[in-house]
Amino acid sequence: MPHDLPKGGFLDLPNDHPVKTLVVTLLVALVCSALVTGAAIGLKPYQIANKEAARQSQILDIIHRLPGAADDLKAGRLLLQAHIVDLATGDYVPDMDPALYDQRRAARDVSASIEIPIKQDVAWIKRRAKYATVYLLLDGTRPRLVVLPVHGKGYGSTLYGYLGVTPDLKMVIGLNFYEHTETPGLGSLIDAPAWRQQWFGKKIWDQGDTLRLGIADGPVDPASPDAAYQVDALTGATWTSHGVTNLLRYWLGNNGFKPYLDKLRGRS
Repeated sequence: MPHDLPKGGFLDLPNDHPVKTLVVTLLVALVCSALVTGAAIGLKPYQIANKEAARQSQILDIIHRLPGAADDLKAGRLLLQAHIVDLATGDYVPDMDPALYDQRRAARDVSASIEIPIKQDVAWIKRRAKYATVYLLLDGTRPRLVVLPVHGKGYGSTLYGYLGVTPDLKMVIGLNFYEHTETPGLGSLIDAPAWRQQWFGKKIWDQGDTLRLGIADGPVDPASPDAAYQVDALTGATWTSHGVTNLLRYWLGNNGFKPYLDKLRGRS
């Protein structure tokens, strides 16, 4: 209200004057907003780098499960090589750079992804990118390990991880998740080393080429014929356990990596 301002102007107003209070509040809000925005922009490269480091650490953890592989990789006797795969055909896409491809971003791009029909969407992800980045641990030209990116809905979040399998694609080397927000002490136990270790050596397909890999309804019965394909359920985390099984069934199935895996196994 201009007629209320003293001759000295705004600065001479009492601190409890409504006009001065409002202006100061707005200025503080603007400054804080600018600081928060600047911090978010400035820290984003570090956040991206940290996420990438977390992903790479999970791949390396799977490699460590292969006897001697970590030392051979460090010494240069093995090479970890990334490839972009066309999920529809199973073919490599040589003109795409794996270092520049963001599969999660592509899944949000209608032109770079496909909508998954409800009956096929056992992992509850709705859309998937047309291409995926796979990793091969190579001894010369011979693969020692194949690492596939997998994701699917758990109880309270989407689980993002990597599945490492043997070159003949018959056995699991490791299943590690690098991002999720499952319930602490329950679903979060997918990160527990003892539970992770159970995946080593599990068979993926039976002799009839039926996909069997997954999580049991409870503790695995060693005497059960399913024991070769299953790990223990997470106690109190039924939805997370089902989510892990479902994402494995999707990504190892016909709508996931099956065309690529068939070609790796010498099938057309």
